[in-house]
Amino acid sequence: MKTKIFIAALLCMASSAFGQFKLGVKGGLNLAKFKTEDVFSSDNKAGYYLGLWARLGAGALHIQPEAYLTGKKSSFTATNGEKNDINFTSLDIPVLLGTKIGAAGFGLRLNTGPVFSLNLEQEQHFGSAASAVFDGKFKDNSMAWQFGLGLDIGKLIVDARYEAGLSKINSVGGYDTTKLNLFTLGLGFSIF
Repeated sequence: MKTKIFIAALLCMASSAFGQFKLGVKGGLNLAKFKTEDVFSSDNKAGYYLGLWARLGAGALHIQPEAYLTGKKSSFTATNGEKNDINFTSLDIPVLLGTKIGAAGFGLRLNTGPVFSLNLEQEQHFGSAASAVFDGKFKDNSMAWQFGLGLDIGKLIVDARYEAGLSKINSVGGYDTTKLNLFTLGLGFSIF
């Protein structure tokens, strides 16, 4: 509830400050990989995201808040070869600052900003040997930073981004250096 109020207030304030407002839907694929400090190896696995985006501003700068339901998948591989497959479902809220080069409905965009993630559900699947080595106890929220570029073609948008995990998402002693990094590719449509 607090998140919804925060997003609504942010949209109202930015709309009056910047003048131009766009709202749309977007979905896409992501590749997630855990980053650890020499403890385990991790594989990229494909996931999804689907949600809403808004863009406030015209000219050289805009603010782009977004909200997505995201499925992230990755795995840890222990030194003995046992795997722990991990699936997250989260609510991701990027708040990006961007610039656009172009005009008349066509342009290249550059975006960067923080992403706040609230874990809604997590599943782990591993063999008995892996469970003895690593049973991930992941935190309920995390923060990351996104860098990306996009293309506007009329009402159609295409985005490619890299998300670098800033928060350590694992609370298990000895393995608490784990962060989650993602590559995303999305396709969206401006409603208005």
